Amino acid sequence: MIYLHKILPIFILPVMIVIQLICIGLIKKKNKYIYFALVLLYVISTPFFSNNFFKLVEGSEYRTPINKIDNAEAIVVLSGMLSVNEVGNSYYIEWGDPDRFFGGIDLMKAGKASKLIFTGGKMPWSKSKKNEGEILKEYAILNGIIEKQIIVTKDVQNTEQEAVAVKELIKSNESIILVTSAFHMLRAKRLFEKQGINVIPYKVDYKSHGNGLTTIIDFLPNANSLARTENGFRELLGRLFYFLIKP
Repeated sequence: MIYLHKILPIFILPVMIVIQLICIGLIKKKNKYIYFALVLLYVISTPFFSNNFFKLVEGSEYRTPINKIDNAEAIVVLSGMLSVNEVGNSYYIEWGDPDRFFGGIDLMKAGKASKLIFTGGKMPWSKSKKNEGEILKEYAILNGIIEKQIIVTKDVQNTEQEAVAVKELIKSNESIILVTSAFHMLRAKRLFEKQGINVIPYKVDYKSHGNGLTTIIDFLPNANSLARTENGFRELLGRLFYFLIKP
């Protein structure tokens, strides 16, 4: 099932739509489809479009100060921030979005909860023996968090499984501070609340820029902006799936 979740959205993401339009234009020998595809590709690849589009996906623009976050029984940090590469009996990691990890550490050091829960992200195609949460636990200890305060869930493959796994570790009346990327928070919060968990959101890893001046550079396409647009559409598709197709 996880393979279907990863593969099926590809066919309705912007880049694939551009490719499909070009193919239609070539097959039907109608240049208007090709021209439209090129214009679409240009627009979604500009910083101006991708930044403003991603602001809508992320919601509020700025991170909430920690002193404004209510205390809870546990802090939950979702997976999806690193990749694990094993060489022989050792391993090294590549960080993707470390804001989730450091956001959880900062909340713990501020005394916002007595437990820090890492979800055990691990895809079926991963060759690593350890899940992501187990590795993050090691780094949390190095950052001054007491080992007995840290809990790692069982292996999970997506946000829905993370919510179920966390539910198994906490009492029904406990609240959590949920730490994840800003664009991912809306979907994650609803999935955790679906499990009957009281969620206090703490958004991190904002990918849209602030209200700076718009310059000519914002209208020049680049690969980073295209990737951000794609990620935003993928997140919207995830919300559509869980909120409408699988409520």
